[in-house]
Amino acid sequence: MTTERWSDLGKLILRLSLGALILLHGIAKLRGGTEGIVGMVEAHGLPGFLGYGVLLGEVLGPALLILGWHARIGAVLVAGNMLVAIALVHLGQLGQLNDQGGWAIELQAMFLATAAAVALLGPGKYSLNGK
Repeated sequence: MTTERWSDLGKLILRLSLGALILLHGIAKLRGGTEGIVGMVEAHGLPGFLGYGVLLGEVLGPALLILGWHARIGAVLVAGNMLVAIALVHLGQLGQLNDQGGWAIELQAMFLATAAAVALLGPGKYSLNGK
């Protein structure tokens, strides 16, 4: 295998893992509703309809990533979703460690970093449109 193929395979793994893991959160929102998110957004003094943006970052974005169709846009949607989640829910945990000694928001940070990597690297050859 050439270096380029290894790179494309790595990009595929990044896209599929990020897309699948975030999509599970989106499916939970579709099944359970977004009322909790809307309430949290309103509690921060923002219009409630912005809470429905979670569906962009946790359903549409992951679907674009998994398909590799405009995956950079999907990655930006996921990254934006993670930034909002960190700002609204996890801001107080930025300097904290969890019970196992890891960073309290390591999962959110990993999702954000992976989304940023896909946005910068692109989806690779194994995608629907390579954009």
